[in-house]
Amino acid sequence: MFDTSLTSNDLLFMLQGAWVTLKLTAGAMLIGTLAGVLFGLLRAALPRATLPLAWVLDVFRSVPLLIQFVLFNALKSIAGMDMSAFTVGCIVLGVYAAAFCTEVVRSGVLAVPPNLRRAARSLGMSYSQDLRYIVLPIATRVAFPGWLNLVLSVMKDTALVMWIGIVELLRASQTIVTRIQEPLLVLCIAGLIYYVMSLVVAQLGARLEKRWQEND
Repeated sequence: MFDTSLTSNDLLFMLQGAWVTLKLTAGAMLIGTLAGVLFGLLRAALPRATLPLAWVLDVFRSVPLLIQFVLFNALKSIAGMDMSAFTVGCIVLGVYAAAFCTEVVRSGVLAVPPNLRRAARSLGMSYSQDLRYIVLPIATRVAFPGWLNLVLSVMKDTALVMWIGIVELLRASQTIVTRIQEPLLVLCIAGLIYYVMSLVVAQLGARLEKRWQEND
């Protein structure tokens, strides 16, 4: 007979950690998407003028996320900034997401055929109209799968915020493992929760893509 010390309160604690994971993902992707769209449009329109920006973003893409958490948390303490660990997590994850989202947006914009843009301008459209009615609708569809993969990646990367004291899903699981000493069971449940969250996000994305295709 299967015997375990895992209780319903433990499961509830893990679900509360999963909710923190979702909130961190949402906050980080909000920051990352807004900054990524802005930087991506700038990188596509002014590639040479924005080279310094590209170098800075390369740093955030290249340096391991854990190091970024540790450095930012240390700088926050040195600068005396009154900032919660959750805010730190959202900012660091958001900047990290923005570095990748910039390239996703840039590639989407560059995928728009130049002839199509020239045709729009020849019809009397202004630059802003061309951007709004031609470039962004096409670029969004091209970039969406890459953005969706980024969301799933950031969701998994939220596990690193445990190093700055945030109790998300993995930290909650480790706390329970320390108490009941059943790592296989607890981590399997944590993995299942991650899988369900990722599956829901992926299915929502697939439905949105399907709706776009039906409207074509």
